[in-house]
Amino acid sequence: MLLDIKVPSVGESVTEATLAQWYKKDGDLVGKSEPLFVLETDKVTLEIEAEADGVLSIRVSEGETVAIGTVVGTIDTAAAPEVVDEPVPEEVAEIAPAAPPPPPEPPPVEPVVEIPLAAKPVLAPSVRRLVAEKNLDVSKIAGTGPGGRITKGDVILYLEHAVPAAPPAVAVTQPTQPHEVTPRPDEQITRKPMSRIRQRIATRLLEAKQNTAMLTTFNEIDMARVKEIRAHYQDAFQKKYGVRLGFMSFFIKACVEALMEFPELNGSIEGKDVVYHNYYHIGVAIGGERGLVVPVIRHADKLSFAQLEQDIIDYVNKIKENKLELADLEGGTFTITNGGVFGSLLSTPILNMPQSGILGMHKIEDRPMVLDGKVVVRPMMYVALTYDHRIVDGRQAVTFLVRIKEFIEDPERIMMEV
Repeated sequence: MLLDIKVPSVGESVTEATLAQWYKKDGDLVGKSEPLFVLETDKVTLEIEAEADGVLSIRVSEGETVAIGTVVGTIDTAAAPEVVDEPVPEEVAEIAPAAPPPPPEPPPVEPVVEIPLAAKPVLAPSVRRLVAEKNLDVSKIAGTGPGGRITKGDVILYLEHAVPAAPPAVAVTQPTQPHEVTPRPDEQITRKPMSRIRQRIATRLLEAKQNTAMLTTFNEIDMARVKEIRAHYQDAFQKKYGVRLGFMSFFIKACVEALMEFPELNGSIEGKDVVYHNYYHIGVAIGGERGLVVPVIRHADKLSFAQLEQDIIDYVNKIKENKLELADLEGGTFTITNGGVFGSLLSTPILNMPQSGILGMHKIEDRPMVLDGKVVVRPMMYVALTYDHRIVDGRQAVTFLVRIKEFIEDPERIMMEV
């Protein structure tokens, strides 16, 4: 029986996707629930699993764009072989003819170490061809694909770094085949097509720049009190709720309180109308392997600190496992992005359309501050609020950011739960 492998629907607005990578080769035996390939849309990346045991037949190659519902392969459920260990009958062993004399001993060759099947990495066809052409040892190549798999880009990067700065002296006297000639390291380039997610990110960023009146205002926050609370309650919080207390939940709570006071920053423009959202769906920007995504925490005003932290962890895990759904990214009314986790000291975030505001968090850094006429060292964070000036006035934006500062510097005001 042949079971079709179809491109599943991932949302009403998505009509096509790119088959980014096959985990299996044509003719391989696959097991039920085993990942078969990576499907990449302009918004999410998904791993598609086998629905039954059988032998895989591939119809669509890696890198091809296919419509939703397209059959990209089949699984022959009747072709799965049954492995049965049958002992050799004793009578057969007794009458077996004598072994022929051994052939002449062949000349010594380099020993070949066979890698166990379970240890061999799964390579895409294009990767296997490049590895074979260059005669490379894949165990020395670090994989950056899903599950640590080796991509074609990983092999190209390995080749670039593996080229010596100058050829050895012996190489001057040895004839070189044309296909072995390698350009100088400083002349090499790598050309890779943009992924669908990266294309979508680029399009949305350009739309935001061109179709909004973006302006950014800055402030700085003394993080000392939040750090004290986290240090004091961290063990009890984690023991009770099973998650660590992070900085993001404080900022989400602070943003919700400030958005209630300044609803324009929780609104959007539709034509000539301003739409005010009476709910608080906070998008949290998370950097994934294939690009930045912004999953949405819905009704953040109704969630506790522990629920907020758990939602963030769940989204991080879904992104790592390529399980993020299109519905997870839709409906946000305000966004928070934290460049501080990558070491950013200050930046100007770009609006996540059609939202009218985005808050940028940054690195916490000890700096000298003047308090009560004395210079003291305090853990400070720069924050940036980018807003759509068409709907939000400068006074509202500045005061909104001041409210964030007040809530974080005096976090008891946003009801700490332990």
